Amino acid sequence: MTATGYLVLSIGALLIGGTAFLVGRATARVRDTRPRGLTVADLMAMVVHSSPDGIAVLNGFGDVVLHNARAEELGVVRNNRVDDRARSAAEMARRNGGVVAVDLSSLEVIKGRQPQAVHATVKVLIEGFVVVDASDESESVRLEATRRDFVANVSHELKTPVGALALLAEAVLDAADDQEEVRRFSAKIMQEATRLGTLVTELIALSRLQGAEKLPELSRVEVDVVIDEALSRSKLAAESANIEIATDEPSGLEVEGDRTLLVTALSNLLDNAVAYSPPGSPVSVSRKLADGFVEIAVTDRGIGIAEDQQTRVFERFYRVDKARSRATGGTGLGLAIVKHVANNHGGEVKLWSLPGTGSTFTLRIPAHPDQDEPTQDLPTQALASPVPSGAGSNHGGEL
Repeated sequence: MTATGYLVLSIGALLIGGTAFLVGRATARVRDTRPRGLTVADLMAMVVHSSPDGIAVLNGFGDVVLHNARAEELGVVRNNRVDDRARSAAEMARRNGGVVAVDLSSLEVIKGRQPQAVHATVKVLIEGFVVVDASDESESVRLEATRRDFVANVSHELKTPVGALALLAEAVLDAADDQEEVRRFSAKIMQEATRLGTLVTELIALSRLQGAEKLPELSRVEVDVVIDEALSRSKLAAESANIEIATDEPSGLEVEGDRTLLVTALSNLLDNAVAYSPPGSPVSVSRKLADGFVEIAVTDRGIGIAEDQQTRVFERFYRVDKARSRATGGTGLGLAIVKHVANNHGGEVKLWSLPGTGSTFTLRIPAHPDQDEPTQDLPTQALASPVPSGAGSNHGGEL
């Protein structure tokens, strides 16, 4: 090859190398100008997928192009297909250009902790794309239903003593000249007025426990003091029914709580036990420490509760024996108050009951953090207990 040929080859090699070098530099610059880390699109995707609401984006044909896991949990999207009600709402939103609200609650009866009320809004994004934003409104719907039931029940319960007072007052006026009748009707007026006052007091207490007011500041409470005060409150009712309340020995146990509320809860259980026990039958109270909880058990040999009613006895105004509760002046709120006192202390109330045998309530409250373990096993139940040790129980759903 001639010298000219070598020269051409050398120039060509230099041109090729230079071009490759320049292209590499330019590519490096382009790469250097690209954003580092997460992009806005990445952040938006993270927001959608972490949202507590169910979000689904539909195209112009109603197909799902994007959705998060929450949308599947709420039933908005199943097998990558949107609920037909949401699809219809999307078409309406495209036609009207506004926001469309739609109820996507399940049409099937589903047992367990599944969303029972799902409400969504549908809005056009751009160029036919529509977003469905669904939220679980089950708790709000449940609370509203509870409020309506509560108002209806309160209205009914208040109507009875108020109506009775009006009739009795009229009877007193008609019998003004008969002192015996006046005394008899006056005694009934006093009885109904007392029942009405008790009902109002317990309604106020229940309202506070359910969150209308904050629970008072908790302090160190001696369980023995709570039991003694509750026994003192129930002493008159027990003596009137010829019922002796037996207790085990003082334990020295302590809990973190509000003494007044705990005394109220325990006295409610004692009054309930007395009211639903035959005259002369025993009632017992016992206390023990178990698994970090102080358990106070109230046991009777009363009428007991059928198994199918045991899940309802803590409902407001629920009564197993309505005739007997009227005779004893019960309001139907006692056990609801006990349940809420226990819940507000981080505890619970357990129930064991057998018709014709008796019942046992066990009020379980977390022990004080500094509570020392007992040096000896505490009695698990008093002598009058008709049921197995440690069983929890209840009575006729009211006091």
